[in-house]
Amino acid sequence: MSLTLAELLRIHAQPGQVDWIGLRRQRLDALTPVTTALLTASGLDGDHARPGKRALTLIQKEHLAVIAALAGCDAIAPETLRRNIVVSGINLTALRDNTLQLGGAVIKFTTLCAPCSRMEKTLGTGGYNAMRGHGGWCAEVITEGHVTLGDTLTPLHV
Repeated sequence: MSLTLAELLRIHAQPGQVDWIGLRRQRLDALTPVTTALLTASGLDGDHARPGKRALTLIQKEHLAVIAALAGCDAIAPETLRRNIVVSGINLTALRDNTLQLGGAVIKFTTLCAPCSRMEKTLGTGGYNAMRGHGGWCAEVITEGHVTLGDTLTPLHV
């Protein structure tokens, strides 16, 4: 069976799963884990976020171990990296040109989520570079809805 590139780009072994959700009430606050949140056009309700194209940040759970290894750490907790949602089981980069169902909401990735200079302090020397290429994605909310731990992240092929 020979598939076209367009067909290959649509195939994923499984949907992603939401493993962690975090909110920060104010800029620079620590992220607080929650089990469910409402996604609005401004981002997660109760989170200090940038409305629009950077309303939400996501990172792959699988990348936490990579970042830890590159930073010389044993492990890294999700809240350390300051992303709102941690997803496992699907390659987020492979989803970049898709509209995505995230729990009850619909989102679209807008740009790579670059690390900030605070990672150098948080992760130690080299922390900024350890995150480069593994920092996840920023997204905008297309359709509001709730996201809960265990929900799926799947591409919507329209």
